[in-house]
Amino acid sequence: MSETGTEKSVVVDRDGTVAIVRLNRPDRLNAFTTEMCHRLLEVFDELDADDDVRAIVLTGTGRAFCAGADLGAGGDTFVLDDDPHTGGAPADTGGLVSLRIFRSTKPVIAAINGPAAGVGVTMTLPADIRIASDTAKFGFVFARRGLVPEACSTWFLPRVVGISTAVEWTVGGKMVPADEALARGLVRELVPADRVLDRALEVARELVSGTAPVSVALTRQLMWRMLGASGPEVAHRAESIGIYVRGTSDDVREGVEAFLEKREPQFPNRISDGLPDLFG
Repeated sequence: MSETGTEKSVVVDRDGTVAIVRLNRPDRLNAFTTEMCHRLLEVFDELDADDDVRAIVLTGTGRAFCAGADLGAGGDTFVLDDDPHTGGAPADTGGLVSLRIFRSTKPVIAAINGPAAGVGVTMTLPADIRIASDTAKFGFVFARRGLVPEACSTWFLPRVVGISTAVEWTVGGKMVPADEALARGLVRELVPADRVLDRALEVARELVSGTAPVSVALTRQLMWRMLGASGPEVAHRAESIGIYVRGTSDDVREGVEAFLEKREPQFPNRISDGLPDLFG
């Protein structure tokens, strides 16, 4: 692997066509800061624009994934200035990161290598797959700090684990052990801590091997967007547009010909050339 990013709070490595995004404040258990927020937004923009990147793995450096917000300012940590444009509440930085991951055109796998609390767990909810260390713990501790959930987690979490579990975990502010997280669907699988990243890379490669990048991006959009659809008719309309638009693409011609010729396809269409709008 070769390093392609050198920012202190977030480091980007490459393993073939998979980008590894590392939260990189191990001395603070990768605690979340405004700097980290802005760097993550930049990184996802850069990776979306890079057609050589097919998937993204998000992980932490050291023994933790992310301990949540950096509490270095003590009781004033969550005292925020008004939004200068509206005079009201500023955008939640965790929410900005979650929304950016949600909008990714590449599959995102969270490799949760250790404890994840607060924004450290909620930022992983828009990931497509979460793989965790068998010793990881997940802390939905907002009510125990006098806060409410953030990072769009009141939308994501019930869709991942169901409303009953989401309320139990957030209202109770409990720490969730790895085996419970697995049983209730928060994570896909548990592996030893030293295997988390390798397993996430394996899954990432499985997702993008032999698949068309544009079709992967559109399929990811369809799956996430339809979680909030009013009915199957909405999906039918969006899918109909997708089949119509993609049906005449060079990718489809290549995919069919490769199948008939029993060879690996070489899809020519690129995400950077733009994605069709399936939801207009």
